[in-house]
Amino acid sequence: MPERLFVCTPSKLGAYLDCPRRYRYTYVDRPSPQKGPPWAHNSLGASVHTALKNWYALPAARRSTAALPTLLKSTWVREGYRDVDQERVTYRKALEWLDTYVAGLDPAEEPLGVERVVATKTAVLAFNGRADRIDGRDGEAVIVDYKTGRSGLDADDARGSQALALYAYAAQRVFRRPCRRVELHHLPSGTVAAHEHTEESLARQVTRAENAARDIMAAEKAVAAGADADEEFPVNPGSLCGWCDFRRTCPAGAATAAKEPWAAVEHLERA
Repeated sequence: MPERLFVCTPSKLGAYLDCPRRYRYTYVDRPSPQKGPPWAHNSLGASVHTALKNWYALPAARRSTAALPTLLKSTWVREGYRDVDQERVTYRKALEWLDTYVAGLDPAEEPLGVERVVATKTAVLAFNGRADRIDGRDGEAVIVDYKTGRSGLDADDARGSQALALYAYAAQRVFRRPCRRVELHHLPSGTVAAHEHTEESLARQVTRAENAARDIMAAEKAVAAGADADEEFPVNPGSLCGWCDFRRTCPAGAATAAKEPWAAVEHLERA
């Protein structure tokens, strides 16, 4: 019998690479352990992403900064904030970011895809992922990923992103055109971090993903055969533990100081 393909998304692979134990809690254990409360920064990111998706869904003649307040208000996710005052400050900041970002876009330009699912298969993977935006430039496809986090980004972040590389690898096959350039658009700072992949660098990222998939499938098979799940999916303690949805379930996480659900947006109140 041929080995089954590992069905995955960037977030599924990323969960394992960050911490195998978190992967297990999310994708293996049934029922999955209860998660902690929602995070304000996830609500912020989802709100901004959806507003931009809906901006591109407008007719070109209506794509202007004037449309943004209505778009953001209609997509605003309210979960995770400390209180109404913090939520309002964050909303105003998000609207400022969008206003500046959209002012630099050509409303007549139609991307190849917005929130577009791209998929492909390798000898090991059945990959699918939803790219924020895929631009068509000079006969090539360009992967655009929006970021709303506090930290600025640079070319190393774009180069090292497995998710962006897998999007590019899949987009080449979906659109039947080269896709080498990947970009991280950091809305808070208005900066773009970019990297030009080669076929070799894309292949390395695919191989890395395939190796992770093989490790996951081997661990899942071992657990199904009776192996200790904690040994097959070891914890990777570190700075991410305080932000983990399963901190209260995991012994390593429980020993780490918890982050408040609104911690990642507190700095906006001081900006």
